[in-house]
Amino acid sequence: MIIYKYILKSHIGPFVFSLTTLIFLFLFQFLIKSIDQLVGKGLSLWIIIQLIALNLAWMLTLAVPMAVLVATLMAFGGLSSANEITIMKAGGISLKKLMIPVIICAVIITYLMVLFNNDVLPEANHQAKILLQDISRTKPTFILEAGKFSDDIGGARILVKKTFENSNNLEGIFIYDYSNPDVRNVITANNGDIGFTSDFKSVVMNLKSGEIHQLNLKDYVDGYRLVKFETHRITLDAAGFGFQRSSDNALSRGDRELSAQAMNVVVDSMVVFQKRNTDTFIETVRADVRKVFAINFKDTVYKQGGENGIRSSSYDSISILLKTLAGRKETAKNQMQTNLGIQKQIDSYEVEIYKKYSIPFACLIFALIGAPLGYRVRKGGFGIAAGFSLLFFLVYWASLIGGEKLADRDLVSPFLGMWLVNIVLGIFGLYLMFKSS
Repeated sequence: MIIYKYILKSHIGPFVFSLTTLIFLFLFQFLIKSIDQLVGKGLSLWIIIQLIALNLAWMLTLAVPMAVLVATLMAFGGLSSANEITIMKAGGISLKKLMIPVIICAVIITYLMVLFNNDVLPEANHQAKILLQDISRTKPTFILEAGKFSDDIGGARILVKKTFENSNNLEGIFIYDYSNPDVRNVITANNGDIGFTSDFKSVVMNLKSGEIHQLNLKDYVDGYRLVKFETHRITLDAAGFGFQRSSDNALSRGDRELSAQAMNVVVDSMVVFQKRNTDTFIETVRADVRKVFAINFKDTVYKQGGENGIRSSSYDSISILLKTLAGRKETAKNQMQTNLGIQKQIDSYEVEIYKKYSIPFACLIFALIGAPLGYRVRKGGFGIAAGFSLLFFLVYWASLIGGEKLADRDLVSPFLGMWLVNIVLGIFGLYLMFKSS
């Protein structure tokens, strides 16, 4: 028991250090990527802290398995380089027994991460999504998509040919201004920029090299005029913009904002809907076939009409039914497309369900790999441990992303796409453990 406590104690420091370092690296990457969305928007420090805190959830999900691998490599590498493992083995304690406390802790961490992925992570993702949308309203270029009309700014429809990610500059501007009920303005400009007033109540557009086509709706004959300008500024109502916190139900939840239990309910409802549609179509076709076999082919009735009699017989019924059956071919094609679309959605949800368990399970896999690998390396330095950890994590993450893409395209099953890398690395870890023993 004393040896087990000593081994666990040797893991605590490397685990905390590696977890902190990894969180810092993920956080630094997030801030570099999002800095232009946060700075200069009139946001309070508290809002920025909330956004960072909400994004720490997915960072923690990725960092914990890698921290387990780094800590295990460093701990067993340090024990091996100091010949402590050799002494323990000489005393009759095998490497497998030395790994028992590490495996138990890895199982506990796996269980806690499963709970975290199902209870905390979906809610954090959802709140972060709502908060980002609230923040995006403080930068009007976020709602201007090149080549598409936007009606989000009050009193105008705006079309731009090009926007710029790191600035508020615009090119190829077309504005249909209907803010005045008596006058319609169509404004074009070669370029310009867009921004807010200091109180975020109005959108200001500074336009260059353009024209204003103005029509007075009360005087269609003489109410038109054309104005050319070098520079022109227009002000529009910014209602709905500026930072305002939305309610928790402001946006629908995606697959990464639901727990595994909630996604299972969605998948079950899709399966029922898919089966019901198929059964309805099959029953309709069977009913059409039964009508064909129920026709009396000897029954023929003639109606008088003009010089020749018009035949209204079973053969006419057959013709109608055959046309109906032919029409079912197009219906069947549409039914297949519908079922295919539903199946892709089901696969997408199942991928996320399996991912919520496969990533935490990597903690146990990396513990199996890290202990015998650290014993073989015989060096407990952070650099070597970080290098091996990065190598295995890159392999793991690339395989996980590749499996997700293949599963989304229905090339492999969602289970295989998410769990194959765990199975392979788990077998490799067991091989290292028995080989080192």
